[in-house]
Amino acid sequence: MDFKTLGFLAATALYLLQPLPATADDAPPKSGNPVFDRAVELVVDNFHDASALPRFGSAVRQEIGSEPLNANSSETRVDKAIDSVLASLQASHTGRFEPDTIAYFELADIFRFAIRNDMRRLFPPDGQVSYPGIGMIAEPLAGTLFVSDVYDGSPAARAGIQTGDEILSVDGAPYHEIASFSDKVGRTVEIRLRRNANAEPIAVKVGVERLRPLRTFEQAIEASIGVSERDGERIGYVRLWTLSAPDGLDIVARQMADGRLKEVDGMVVDLRGRWGGGPSDAAELFVGDTPTFRLIQRGGEATLANMRWQKLVVAIIDEGARSGLELFAYALKSNGIPLVGARTAGALLAGRAYLLPDDSLLEVAVSDAVIGDDVRLEGVGVAPDIPVAFSLPYAAGRDPQRDAAVQEMQRILDSR
Repeated sequence: MDFKTLGFLAATALYLLQPLPATADDAPPKSGNPVFDRAVELVVDNFHDASALPRFGSAVRQEIGSEPLNANSSETRVDKAIDSVLASLQASHTGRFEPDTIAYFELADIFRFAIRNDMRRLFPPDGQVSYPGIGMIAEPLAGTLFVSDVYDGSPAARAGIQTGDEILSVDGAPYHEIASFSDKVGRTVEIRLRRNANAEPIAVKVGVERLRPLRTFEQAIEASIGVSERDGERIGYVRLWTLSAPDGLDIVARQMADGRLKEVDGMVVDLRGRWGGGPSDAAELFVGDTPTFRLIQRGGEATLANMRWQKLVVAIIDEGARSGLELFAYALKSNGIPLVGARTAGALLAGRAYLLPDDSLLEVAVSDAVIGDDVRLEGVGVAPDIPVAFSLPYAAGRDPQRDAAVQEMQRILDSR
């Protein structure tokens, strides 16, 4: 089975399912603010769990009554109100994303079919999602910004920025993940970082590129692939940043069938991703028992139609493994493959995106997700077999979870 041919249409299956509209017995009141009221309407009509709607309605009434909320309300007030009522649902795949965030662009690309009628207007002239950036994600901790992800092969990675670096400034100004790089594509910016606590800042020059989210993820997946050798054993590695990229799994399959991973003795599969999505049977690449299959034309050109890895596997998980990546992790664990790291996000519902009147994205959990007869990972997650903590601040590129996964693979290889 060709992942690209059959998996592409399902690449956002866990995102795009739609249930029948749900309605609350007591419809929430209108505030008069078009963005807030549309968000409320979409939740009432589409949220998967109708039993949560009375609680949601109460949150809406409380929000409207607590402070003035109307057509003239400030963006800050509207943002606070929407965040508050969505939080009352206590569900993953439910949130609002604004155009000054990387998440907005990444989700717009993932949900491009759901908002296809607005793509050319939102992303002129061709409707292709892109944003100015360097391939780096930052996370605030106790009022300080730290690099939490550096996409493999990205400008940030090539410049030597490392996970755990404290971000001090970009071109002398505070860091903003979109605004810091706007109108700077093709130019170089100076990012001041602190790699160790209380150390002197360092300056790094990074080229700004126009990044297309899903293509960036495909490139990061391919760039992450590596092979290490220990005691005569070859251990492969790949990081699945998302399962939503159309060619992501095919890249891995080709490398295992005919590329750099073909001759390795075992694989470390890193599921510490950015987003989930993907076909629900994605883990079949590593746990399926059908044979590898190629189609060969008269001229000898071969097309990989089906790939199944038959060798050893160890996987890495943490809270970044969410949605489809959590289902992937659960399938691996159910097949006896050891998981190293920390518990996954517990975020396995099916979401869909909608545009609000201000062109922000509203994601709503539109379907429950059940494994087998009654297993739900929402709010629970998947526990690692080998717990390994990871402390982000000033990690200086150190990755104890990856190190532990390689050690576990080496132990398994040595015990054969």
